[in-house]
Order: sequence, then structure tokens, then C-alpha cells
Amino acid sequence: MGKKILIVDDDKELCAHITRVLTANGHAVTTAHSGAEARMKVVSVRPDLIILDIIMETDTAGFELINMLRSDRPNAKYREFKDVPIVVLSAIDRVTHSRFSLDDGESFLPGAVDFITKPVTPEQLLAKVDAH
Repeated sequence: MGKKILIVDDDKELCAHITRVLTANGHAVTTAHSGAEARMKVVSVRPDLIILDIIMETDTAGFELINMLRSDRPNAKYREFKDVPIVVLSAIDRVTHSRFSLDDGESFLPGAVDFITKPVTPEQLLAKVDAH
């Protein structure tokens, strides 16, 4: 059985492409195009996995969403989602010229389980989804 996946990216064409790939492989996909929209959809969809861009409506929107979802504060609004795996799919490493993952893809980003540099092939994407 497929996973419920939330894709968060302001690039609507990329979201449509990823949605086609994932739904063709049995996953249920919901998209959000901003951090604010993602916060609402996390609650309504209750995803098994989140694929998240970093640079959206602001340069740090993805980081802010990760921080909200990973908060350990007892009264944190999204505490029940703190264990949902987040795979970052972003070109931030090219924009900042910083490294956000190891060669095997393991993420340096606290709160993310994996990092994929855009562009991504369907095979790479499916491998990451299957791994988490």
C-alpha cells in the first residue's frame, strides 16, 4: 500500500510532475505551495512523508516549517507530527554554495531524514520515498 505524501514546493509544475510519478506508483499525494498552506495540510492530511522545498515564499520558509514540526515543546501546535519523515528536495545547495547532505544523501539539516538536490529523476525520487 502506498504512502500519504505531502509535497511542499512553490513550483507548481514540479509538484504536478512529482505527483504524477508518485501516484503512478501507488502513493496518495497532496500538494502545498507555501509554508502556511503546508501547516494547514499537515493537520488535514496527516501525511506519512513530507517532501519539502526550502526556498518558497521566503528564503527560509522550509527551515521554518521543519522547526515547527520538530518542536519538542509540550504545547507545540504540531507536536503530533514531529516524527513524520521530511525529505528535503531543494536547489538551496546550489544557491548558497553550501553542502546540505553527505554523498549518500544523508541530510545535514536537523529535522530532515534526507536531502535531494533539484532536479531529481523519477528513479531517485522513488528510491528516497521507498527508503523512508
